[in-house]
Amino acid sequence: MAFILIAYAGGMLTVFSPCILPILPIVIARANRPFLTSTLPMLLAMGCMFAGIAALAAVGGSWAVYANAYGRFAAIALVAVFGVALISPAVAGVLTRPVVALGNRLAQTPAGQDALATTGGSLLLGVATGLLWAPCAGPILGLVLTGAALQGASGQTVLLLAAYAAGAVIQLAIALLAGGRLFAAMKRALPAGEALRRGVGVAVLATAAAIAFGLDTSLLARLSYAGTWNVEQALLDSLDTDHSATAPTMVATSGTTRTFKKDYPVEGEFPSLDGAVHWLNSPPLSPEQLRGKVVLVDFWTYSCINCIRTIPYINAWAEKYKDQGLVVLGVHAPEFAFEKKIDNVKTAVADFRIGFPVAIDNNFKIWRSFRNSYWPALYFIDAQGRIRHHQFGEGGYDKAEKVIQDLLADAGRLKAENDVVRPDAVGAQAAPDLANIRSSETYVGYERAANFASNEPFAEGEPRTYTTGPLHLNDWGLSGDWTVGPERATLTKAGGAVTYRFKARDLHMVLGPGPSGQPVRFQVMVNGKPPGADHGSDTDAEGQGTVTRTRLYQLVRQSGAVTERTFEIRFLDPGAEAFVFTFG
Repeated sequence: MAFILIAYAGGMLTVFSPCILPILPIVIARANRPFLTSTLPMLLAMGCMFAGIAALAAVGGSWAVYANAYGRFAAIALVAVFGVALISPAVAGVLTRPVVALGNRLAQTPAGQDALATTGGSLLLGVATGLLWAPCAGPILGLVLTGAALQGASGQTVLLLAAYAAGAVIQLAIALLAGGRLFAAMKRALPAGEALRRGVGVAVLATAAAIAFGLDTSLLARLSYAGTWNVEQALLDSLDTDHSATAPTMVATSGTTRTFKKDYPVEGEFPSLDGAVHWLNSPPLSPEQLRGKVVLVDFWTYSCINCIRTIPYINAWAEKYKDQGLVVLGVHAPEFAFEKKIDNVKTAVADFRIGFPVAIDNNFKIWRSFRNSYWPALYFIDAQGRIRHHQFGEGGYDKAEKVIQDLLADAGRLKAENDVVRPDAVGAQAAPDLANIRSSETYVGYERAANFASNEPFAEGEPRTYTTGPLHLNDWGLSGDWTVGPERATLTKAGGAVTYRFKARDLHMVLGPGPSGQPVRFQVMVNGKPPGADHGSDTDAEGQGTVTRTRLYQLVRQSGAVTERTFEIRFLDPGAEAFVFTFG
């Protein structure tokens, strides 16, 4: 019940985020209509359509992605007709006689027509708006959607999505009740009442065009919704660990933890470790075998930049406290398909010099037993086998080590010391420059891609030649011959490139050489020139490097002032696979 209320609150908060902007003109266009027969049906249809599409997208696989795409095309066309009809019913008739009646029905109710026609038109417009609405995926919506993807369809998922949509709809309804009065006052104040309607029609047409060409995502990439994000995270934190019941697979980017205190509450018992497909550095372990030890459980995946930056601290704690009763246990839960390959994980464990036990949790069974929600996630377990603390995301290392010290002291195992480790992290493992990051994790596969700005749309799963022109901040594009799949883009001919307009000190990409395993050479350019002193740890000053296996590659590290720049990586051999951009 508590999480349903939190989902409802998240829906209310999304109305105050920039992500409401693309559909706002469509909603405002009905503000001067009767609330019960026009505005309310439209909002209800919008909420129901959003909840249904979101549930299908989370659990329905690729067919749902295609269905939603076709639905969006139809919705854009319907909204465009609505906008034209607002500007001029006569023009709408000239453009398309078969749909002019529909456009007029959506725009106004002729004299003598009953309220049912107005209600039906509003419902249809609400369905179209629901198809086009893409709320900012803050912590609350992220938990609900990814929980559905991991656990499958359920009544709980539908209920949570319905609560989220209801929060947004009710908040919009309240705003429009007040806005309707303002709209009527503006009409009375204008010399011609039609001027206001035509102005709204122009805004609706602009909205349809912006969504059709992806300009709405470019705009939202420039806007911050940190305020609503922080409020949502605070609401989730108020639920303690209960919010993880939805078991989503989100990446935490900065340390989140409960208020630090020495008397740590018992959050639960040490869950089962059954279900790992393989163990590294140790035979299989169980909570019973670890009783009497203080245990730090670290959920991670080897291409996650947030996990990579945490590893130096985890390694240092494992070494420092191993003789005082601390056991560090890594649980590797894959994000991408290539991370399910045991040999890939073995190589990563060796590269990161991880000596503690690692359970390979390809089926997310240990993840579910902990009811976990994040990469990276730390769980602190006392010598009696009880979870006493948790921490999500990178950062907060001093507090985390203090928890370890306190639990060891409670067990009578800690030596007299209060110092904390300061590992010498280099390359991709170095701490991020948070003050200058204006770009965020961006996926290349079509299922989660955002801000894609090539001149050609994705040909999902089919080869296509792409071109890219000038980019705005956080836009990216492909050039050359690529096949874009659900989670990666694969280069089919040598000479293809990926371009990104970014602002951050570090730029990384998860890259692979493809199934053949043949090395793929590449050339990095920054603002059209070799990076020089701004090269990353996986390139030289000329920007040259080689993809030898599937992992995260650091391609840029700005050595001076951090400015907005255009990054390009051009592959000199075919077969390269690109998965995701990350920044630091």
